[in-house]
Amino acid sequence: MPRKFVEKLDKLSSKSAVKYGVYLTAVVLFFALILVPPILGIVIKWETMQEIFGNSELLTRALNAVSNSFVVAVAVSALDVAAGIPMAWLIARSRSRWANVLDTLADVPFIVPTAVLGYSLLLFWYNPKTVSEIFWGSLVSPGIFLVALLHFTFSYPVVVRVIVGALLDYKIEYEQAARTLGAPPFTTARTVTLGIIKPSLIAAFILAFARSISETGATMMVAGAFENGPIFIQNTKDTYVGATVFVSLTLIVISCLIFAMVRVLGGRLKLPIKGAWPTIERKISYSKAVSARNSVTLFIFFVIVLVPSLFAALPAFEALFTDIFPKALSSAYPWDSYWQSLVLSYSLGATVTFLNILIGLPMAIIVARKRLGSLSPILNTLIDIPIIVPSVALGVSLRFFWKETVAFISEDWLLIFAHLAITYPYFVRSMAAAIERISLELEEASRTLGAKPLCVFRTIVFPLTKYSMFSGAIMVFTRSVSETGATLAVAQRKTAPVVLVEWVKGKVAVSPLEIGLGCGFLILISFIILLTLRLIVRGKGRY
Repeated sequence: MPRKFVEKLDKLSSKSAVKYGVYLTAVVLFFALILVPPILGIVIKWETMQEIFGNSELLTRALNAVSNSFVVAVAVSALDVAAGIPMAWLIARSRSRWANVLDTLADVPFIVPTAVLGYSLLLFWYNPKTVSEIFWGSLVSPGIFLVALLHFTFSYPVVVRVIVGALLDYKIEYEQAARTLGAPPFTTARTVTLGIIKPSLIAAFILAFARSISETGATMMVAGAFENGPIFIQNTKDTYVGATVFVSLTLIVISCLIFAMVRVLGGRLKLPIKGAWPTIERKISYSKAVSARNSVTLFIFFVIVLVPSLFAALPAFEALFTDIFPKALSSAYPWDSYWQSLVLSYSLGATVTFLNILIGLPMAIIVARKRLGSLSPILNTLIDIPIIVPSVALGVSLRFFWKETVAFISEDWLLIFAHLAITYPYFVRSMAAAIERISLELEEASRTLGAKPLCVFRTIVFPLTKYSMFSGAIMVFTRSVSETGATLAVAQRKTAPVVLVEWVKGKVAVSPLEIGLGCGFLILISFIILLTLRLIVRGKGRY
């Protein structure tokens, strides 16, 4: 970019009208495109909730479903953070050339369409003719434990991605200084690193929690008789509209209260935790203990997360040696629609990622730096609402809103708005946590020396948050590529996940080998795209 043009932009950014115009535009777009449309579809049905209060049995069932949602979400989110920290540390601090591959593999469960992911885990853990046959029976039956395994699987990559971005963004010199003063690695991590990346740990917990609360399609595959909030909504949406509205609003309100409480208590929680055990911490900081920790971390990742996620795609290897593979490459039926859907999925993912960066970055600055005063904390809570709403309910609400207000709107825009609403919180939450970690003194010192707001962002904020920005973009892209429920609700056009779900449910006559090959193509192409981007970004090196 020409230097003179950059200087003009810097000068322009110093004008209050321009600066607050950008912030105001970000807020208006958030309400107009992200928050209001999905919520409006629920609020307009407010009066129908009367039916549930006159039915004690239905009310009890609804309250049990809501409590089940929160029990699973809290437990899974806590486990995600506990298991995600050592995995993120291994990726961010490893000097191995395989770190980029492991980093990309961590995103794979996020790429697999949610309904296909549920189907894959059901095959792996429950189908007696697969892995369970080795153990003379099913390992985990459908119900709360299989639901918890599923939710851990699809929320684990979110936690790892946020924490990896945090570890790569902040200066490793802080750790090196602690080590120079004699602190062993574990003590350094506890007393230095965790305190610095605390905003990202809170953001990771919130995103994992919200992801668990809202997931519908995959949960249906493994729930059995178990019923949480989204399953209850799916089971009653055609017969008890009031019950659906009641559960949706309850999930949103209680989740927002929990998020607010987590932020308040998280902000007051002092890391490092007081107290130290020098002898123990020194023993678990080196060689054997580190090897054991890494082994457990990789075991959890490969056995609990990655392999079950890919299990439905394993028939792809067998399909390579049959006539199915050349048939797929020739775009014969049903592969013609599959390839078209794949192009749509990646085009949509790229578009939504670009729009998230464009409108999400100013919002991240607003909530992290409280640019709009008392309005900023409110926005900080409202940002998470779209990913609390079950995706099917969100899609239905969006379709109703946009079709009623803009009757001539095309399906392409409906898809973009739906995927934007679902993915927006991932980018904003990731970037806001990264910006919070930057000391205000750095920015103020730069301004004291005459730097304009845009110059401060280019020279200080961006270099210190670029990996978190990349991580947020990756989460947006992979979440968009894998989305099923909202896509089905807003448009007739089919993305690759929708096509695969139709194959899995038998709506299109295909064999298990074709289903596996379809999943395999989606995962392989996404893996190559993500690995290429990661090599470009990480290849420049920072330390």
